Amino acid sequence: MKKKLKGFYLIISSLIISLLHLPFAFAKTATAKSWAFFHPEKDSLALPAGTHEIRPAPVPMRSVYDSLHLDLAGLSRQAFEMAQEGFQKIKEQGQLINDTILSIIDFSQPSSQKRLYVIDTKHFKLLFNTLVAHGRNSGKEMAQYFSNRPRSFKSSLGFYITGNTYRGNNGYSLRLEGLEKGINDNAKRRAIVIHGADYVNESYISSQGFIGRSEGCPAIPEKFVAPLINTIKEGSCLFIYNPDPVYIHSSRIING
Repeated sequence: MKKKLKGFYLIISSLIISLLHLPFAFAKTATAKSWAFFHPEKDSLALPAGTHEIRPAPVPMRSVYDSLHLDLAGLSRQAFEMAQEGFQKIKEQGQLINDTILSIIDFSQPSSQKRLYVIDTKHFKLLFNTLVAHGRNSGKEMAQYFSNRPRSFKSSLGFYITGNTYRGNNGYSLRLEGLEKGINDNAKRRAIVIHGADYVNESYISSQGFIGRSEGCPAIPEKFVAPLINTIKEGSCLFIYNPDPVYIHSSRIING
């Protein structure tokens, strides 16, 4: 009798223990299933059906013109924007070796103003801002007339690539290659170069009200010849600007 009761108690105990473990078994199964179908890389980024992911807009790059306060230095915004647009096109075409330097001559200003700007577009620096002459037949104080013809003694507008240096009648000089057909592509034939001149200085302005004029070359103060030429030589971009409607309409670089 005792043996039968003992066996009965064992069966009842086993049933009770099994019932007590059932919730834990189901919990483990549910947990296992949850982990099996949860993908952090997908589910945590999932969006409701019919909606689109909103990504932050790219931060616009600071304007070189505004950050350097080039308006206060006298540079026309239109001159800068045209220069920058052409510079990017020429750069994308792989024509530039020194593709961080952009030089702009703003002939909308009188010759008594510092209208040559050399800009480091990568490091946002204005490296030079100085006087520069125009051709003697382009005008007196203001450059108003432009030509691509040899012996016109006029300045030529548009985009150039700087070449190599040499020493000639005007000392240390920098050759220029005109990129715009019919506008400045006779630059080499006309010997249009950057060189120093003793008539480009503040003293000349004090006595005459304007600086002297060249035979078409963008002549600069003698004291800046070596440092400026060595900065922009061998494959950088130079843009000579004037709001001349003929040039603006004709330039293939500006008009694409």
